Amino acid sequence: MELIGYADKFSVTAGDNLEFKISTDSPEYKADIVRLIHGDQNPRGPGFKENVVGSSINKKYPGQKQFAYCGSYAMVQPHKVLEKLNQLTIQTWVFPTQIRKKTPQGLLSKWWSTKNDGYRLFLNNKGQLEFQIGYENGKMIKLASRFSLETNHWYFVAVTLDVSSLKAILWLKELPASSHDTTLFSTECPILPLPFPNNDAPLLIGAGLSKKLPDNRVIGLNGFNGKIQNPCFFGRCLNSKEIEHLNQGIPPEIIDSKNLLAAWDFSRDISTSIVRDTGPLQLHGKTINTPSRAVTGYNWRGNECDFKNAPNEYSAIYFHEDDLDDAGWKTDFSLTIPFDLKSGIYAARLRTDNDEDYIPFFVRSNKRVQQAKIVFLIPSLSYLAYGNERMQFNPMLGSLMASPRKLNHDPLDSYLAKHPEFSASLYDKHTDGSGFISASRLRPITNLRPKYLKWREGGPRHIVSDLYLVDWLETKNFEFDILTDEDLHHGGIESLRQYQVVLTGAHPEYTTGNMLSALEQYLSTGGRLMYLGGNGFYWVTSIYSHKPHIMEVRRGQSGTRTWESAPGENYHSSTGELGGLWKHRGKPPNNLVGIGCSSMGWATKSGGYIRSKDSFDKRVGFIFEGIKGNEIIGNFGLAMGGAAGDELDRLDYQLGTPRHAIHLASSTGHDNRYQQVIEDILQVKDTQEYGGTANSNVRADMVYFETPHKGAVFSVGSISWSGSLSHNNYKNNVSQITENVLKKFLS
Repeated sequence: MELIGYADKFSVTAGDNLEFKISTDSPEYKADIVRLIHGDQNPRGPGFKENVVGSSINKKYPGQKQFAYCGSYAMVQPHKVLEKLNQLTIQTWVFPTQIRKKTPQGLLSKWWSTKNDGYRLFLNNKGQLEFQIGYENGKMIKLASRFSLETNHWYFVAVTLDVSSLKAILWLKELPASSHDTTLFSTECPILPLPFPNNDAPLLIGAGLSKKLPDNRVIGLNGFNGKIQNPCFFGRCLNSKEIEHLNQGIPPEIIDSKNLLAAWDFSRDISTSIVRDTGPLQLHGKTINTPSRAVTGYNWRGNECDFKNAPNEYSAIYFHEDDLDDAGWKTDFSLTIPFDLKSGIYAARLRTDNDEDYIPFFVRSNKRVQQAKIVFLIPSLSYLAYGNERMQFNPMLGSLMASPRKLNHDPLDSYLAKHPEFSASLYDKHTDGSGFISASRLRPITNLRPKYLKWREGGPRHIVSDLYLVDWLETKNFEFDILTDEDLHHGGIESLRQYQVVLTGAHPEYTTGNMLSALEQYLSTGGRLMYLGGNGFYWVTSIYSHKPHIMEVRRGQSGTRTWESAPGENYHSSTGELGGLWKHRGKPPNNLVGIGCSSMGWATKSGGYIRSKDSFDKRVGFIFEGIKGNEIIGNFGLAMGGAAGDELDRLDYQLGTPRHAIHLASSTGHDNRYQQVIEDILQVKDTQEYGGTANSNVRADMVYFETPHKGAVFSVGSISWSGSLSHNNYKNNVSQITENVLKKFLS
């Protein structure tokens, strides 16, 4: 059975309307709203906790099957000037990254899937460039290159067509940038004495077929994997000399402005979905499913790596057959957030006789009522970055990262494997081997669910880990509000001013510049921050202004990563800023929270902390009230068996840890499955080991320091910390320390 869905927003507040989109093959399902308290079903802990919320949406609904259509391309609406022509020239540059053996890949097409008519330029299943003209009567003209194209090479491509002379020519040249062969090849073919087809299909760039869905939406099929740069159309058959001028990069309007029909300049409006036509008719189009922009073109020479300084060298778009920015499902039911609904983590719980699903959402405080003094900053960008992670399906990578543990096979992972159309995470690679640089929340995200167990750890992460803290706050009777990364990004410091204490989630890895600035301002004005996680504030992250449901990350050439950005492609298309690590932008997390990511390991039991001599300083005596001096802190827990595990952060004064920061404790007992992060290793020495048994940098540090105007920061440096809070019915040293600090920060 299938039961899955998503909502149109992550974060809502009183009065907002939240739409839920559901797909199921069951004839009906039951929906109700629940408040999520504890998401881990482990019998060693308090168990799964949820509270049903009374709502008008709590009832049965008829089921419907819905589909997502992935693959990026650009669409230009039909125009008569591109239809019934006597002469035509099409020219572009292409950079194929994958040759598919089963299905062709469209480069430029004006072709209905049902009528089999129109014209299209594509790569066939042999990797040859092919041009076709199809007619409703079944007749077809085909013209193919004499050799196959190679992947990761740039090619000049052109087609000239003359109906009156019954001749078509295909022009192809591998560019000198990737080959010493400068020959411009041409293939000529006689054509039928038939008029040019009158076809009202849209023009697709990066796809081969247009298909109309039952709801009248038009989608593109037979998508292209690779780059396309600045296609142009002429209403005339250019001669060989003019074709050579195009190959030399002479602008099309200089070659023949009178007969120029369209010339799309992809260097314009890079941060948007617009594809700008500089021709006389302004046949602008839009990108579908957010292909990658700010990518190098055929004419990039490596002298400038910022697309803003040399836009002409970044006049390409990188299309992928597995891009997705909006599943586009119909709304099944909607919820208007009640004014009396308490801030927290909620979900639409869906049930059939055989299945269930949860669609989480986050409710901010109602400004009309008294707000809490504590705000829990939900790391929603980390949820999104890891959303629909597929690394476990890579036999080599998955086994390597989990070893010696066996891979955990959550049923939701098995379901995800059957649905490639839901796209992937920012840790995965496209089918052509390049990395995903953007991720969307407008799709089913199977691992953003309570009860989900991550394949690598065999235990909880992300929302389940953050529900540990929710459960603890509820048990200890602390009033708190919820705020997401998106909320902080858009609201800035104003979204934090009313709060006395900010709590982070377990893994706030992805941070925008707006978020960092807001947190820095908050601390400088007396705010108090408890960093209760690890690997925080690590990757430069941006959000598209025209599509706020999409985040963007460029990996750069350093940091712990499963792929890295191509040369010259480190700048974000959405904001124009340099991507990579915040550390390499002069903003290491040590500046903000006193510690920064140092090591990670997932295969063995997490350790605990041993107090430092400075922890006995009277200034920090409040932190350890009720704790014996020789206690190991957190050598227990639901997350990998201990409070210091998964990904760890340490202090480093050279990286910005404040000189007055007090080192409270350090983790211990990490074996060689824990390794120092790659960005901190400058040179490999034969005698040096980088694992936990020999490397003192493999550790988590607990630190405390004060900030101006009576502000303060407390940091634990471990993703696993919150998993230890409920141990022994919440009576343990991790729980005690967290409570001590929180009460002090509230005083």
